[in-house]
Amino acid sequence: MWSGRSSFTSLVVGVFVVYVVHTCWVMYGIVYTRPCSGDANCIQPYLARRPKLQLSVYTATRSHLGAENNIDLVLNVEDFDVESKFERTVNVSVPKKTRNNGTLYAYIFLHHAGVLPWHDGKQVHLVSPLTTYMVPKPEEINLLTGESDTQQIEAEKKPTSALDEPVSHWRPRLALNVMADNFVFDGSSLPADVHRYMKMIQLGKTVHYLPILFIDQLSNRVKDLMVINRSTTELPLTVSYDKVSLGRLRFWIHMQDAVYSLQQFGFSEKDADEVKGIFVDTNLYFLALTFFVAAFHLLFDFLAFKNDISFWKKKKSMIGMSTKAVLWRCFSTVVIFLFLLDEQTSLLVLVPAGVGAAIELWKVKKALKMTILWRGLMPEFQVGLCLAFGPLTGSHLCSLQAMKYLSYLLYPLCVGGAVYSLLNIKYKSWYSWLINSFVNGVYAFGFLFMLPQLFVNYKLKSVAHLPWKAFTYKAFNTFIDDVFAFIITMPTSHRLACFRDDVVFLVYLYQRWLYPVDKRRVNEFGESYEEKATRAPHTD
Repeated sequence: MWSGRSSFTSLVVGVFVVYVVHTCWVMYGIVYTRPCSGDANCIQPYLARRPKLQLSVYTATRSHLGAENNIDLVLNVEDFDVESKFERTVNVSVPKKTRNNGTLYAYIFLHHAGVLPWHDGKQVHLVSPLTTYMVPKPEEINLLTGESDTQQIEAEKKPTSALDEPVSHWRPRLALNVMADNFVFDGSSLPADVHRYMKMIQLGKTVHYLPILFIDQLSNRVKDLMVINRSTTELPLTVSYDKVSLGRLRFWIHMQDAVYSLQQFGFSEKDADEVKGIFVDTNLYFLALTFFVAAFHLLFDFLAFKNDISFWKKKKSMIGMSTKAVLWRCFSTVVIFLFLLDEQTSLLVLVPAGVGAAIELWKVKKALKMTILWRGLMPEFQVGLCLAFGPLTGSHLCSLQAMKYLSYLLYPLCVGGAVYSLLNIKYKSWYSWLINSFVNGVYAFGFLFMLPQLFVNYKLKSVAHLPWKAFTYKAFNTFIDDVFAFIITMPTSHRLACFRDDVVFLVYLYQRWLYPVDKRRVNEFGESYEEKATRAPHTD
């Protein structure tokens, strides 16, 4: 009979497996599209007729096209070849309305060569915003001298109250795609994602679909955005084109819809940008690897939190555990959370960090209660426990001794690094400098505070007192973080911290092999890790 905890864990793992299998089936349905098998109700590609096409890009301040004199031509590609890839940079005139915190849109037309777009009945077009609204990044200054990296014109400087107001930013990239596959669709089972991009015409008895034009919005990254000032009259725009297959086109449509859904649920442009970073400049196989890595990361994160909470709920004393290590983990987790909050990190990273910080605070509260309870025991009872579990009660002294020697190295290096950064690095505020100094200490020297527990294990010649289930799940998460370190853009210090955790866990594994656990031995609470029910056979 499974226990309640095992049943719940098995249920979670089962749901996870079903979710992965369902996602793989959905992805297969996206990438593979069944072609039309017969002649009836088939929709033929217009590109198969090899028409002479022209690509024209216009700009306007409105999202709906009005009179011809209200638009400006910025790019004209005659004899446009669907199979040929290109990239061109043009200078776009910025209207006064856009400079006054307004908007600007790009109209992309694919039409017959030598014919104006609005006179061509077989043209296809899309509209894409070239501007977006974002709160500008606070200016970083040297806190001692007040010098900044950017040289702002006095007239352009805004009061402090206006710094939190969204302003218009320029998107310097416009990535275009045309579905180049001569694919014959089945009119009775058109994919809904592609259908909204299709424009169909009747040529004789056959229905054709015009070239499918697509704008890759995932290539627009927050790091590339440029603030539009009132003095800006021209801005660069890089227009790139590449053909795309039907499977990849459907995949990109679904990904852009997912990013749009995130924004509808309250995610900001910067939050959605973290998701975009996973998909830009990667192939489908790498994206599949990213999906599986993220799914397993979520699973092991949940299981690690669950088992960590279960372990600490059952724990009655701090025997065999390093109180200093618990305090350090809490401090480091909270500091990293505040650092991510100060850097306005994506909610995808911020929420798990906040949950972890809350759990660590709860563990510290429980550890302090157990420590107070131990100190409140009668001296003769403490002596009795020391005689019975002398090595365990001595672990606290081992921890203090280890921390004493580590502090001789830690404090001078942290203080020296904070002073150096104050003199040479620019920050948004004093609080930003303070939290950066703390987080640099956490990243650079955090592994030193993991060593006391290793020292305790060495003195006790035992690892039975450690929450190995939670450790195992966290270890898998650590190794998955190593994969993320190469997939997702992150600070170098955070990337090195991932490999730091690997080294410490490998030492934990070595100690587990060196000090095997007798699972049948009864511990100080009268409990055994393995309780095998022995029943006498029935006698008739």
